[in-house]
Amino acid sequence: MSSDRFYDDLFLSEIYDAWHPRSVRDDFDFYLPIIMNAGSVLDIGCGTGSLLHEARAAGHLGDLCGIDPGAGVLSRARTLPNINWVLGTLPQSAWSTKFELAVMTGHAFQAIIADNDVEQFLSDVRDCLAEGGLFAFESRNLLVRPWEQWTPERPAVVYLDDHSLVKIVTTVTSEFDGRTVSFRHDFSGDHPDLPLSSESTLRFHHADELAALLVKHGFAVEQQYGDFQSGSFTNESPEIITIARRP
Repeated sequence: MSSDRFYDDLFLSEIYDAWHPRSVRDDFDFYLPIIMNAGSVLDIGCGTGSLLHEARAAGHLGDLCGIDPGAGVLSRARTLPNINWVLGTLPQSAWSTKFELAVMTGHAFQAIIADNDVEQFLSDVRDCLAEGGLFAFESRNLLVRPWEQWTPERPAVVYLDDHSLVKIVTTVTSEFDGRTVSFRHDFSGDHPDLPLSSESTLRFHHADELAALLVKHGFAVEQQYGDFQSGSFTNESPEIITIARRP
């Protein structure tokens, strides 16, 4: 799992939080009960740390750890106390204890592109889990072709803490090739640090492909949901939300 400018840049990480406020994070509503039931939690690709911060504020008393390769988002995460924040990736990190739960939100799993990297990542996740530990994550459902909504005709407008306006335009730069989509975010507005841009590539998987990969790497797939309201997965579902256990 690598990083891109959207997550490395401290100012862009502020835009990320403004673009993804708690009011639209229905994924948090899904993952928080799972987190609260686990004694120790690793948030992989934790971003600015909002999920673990909310878990701690809700009374989680166990070990909470967030890891992310993006220096910008992790700088914002580190302002939150009583949580262990790690800059890096799983292979670069040595854990003194095993975790009961690993979560991966914000479609961060899709930032792992190459087949070998996906396989290595799943092996690394298994290694950091205790026996019986869970891995919970999501990926967009490629069957509904979500990238077709990522067009300049659908800009987003957000306001930062200093009341600066930021307009975000997303343009697909490389169409879906059966595996990946590449796109660019252009940020403009009245803040002196603008304009800026970032480029990203995401990998898409079929639901049965994800399940097979997990089984190959020693997981038992317990459930695949199609949305954050725990609806059953169908071909029309927006998400593939997978819960897998290390036996």
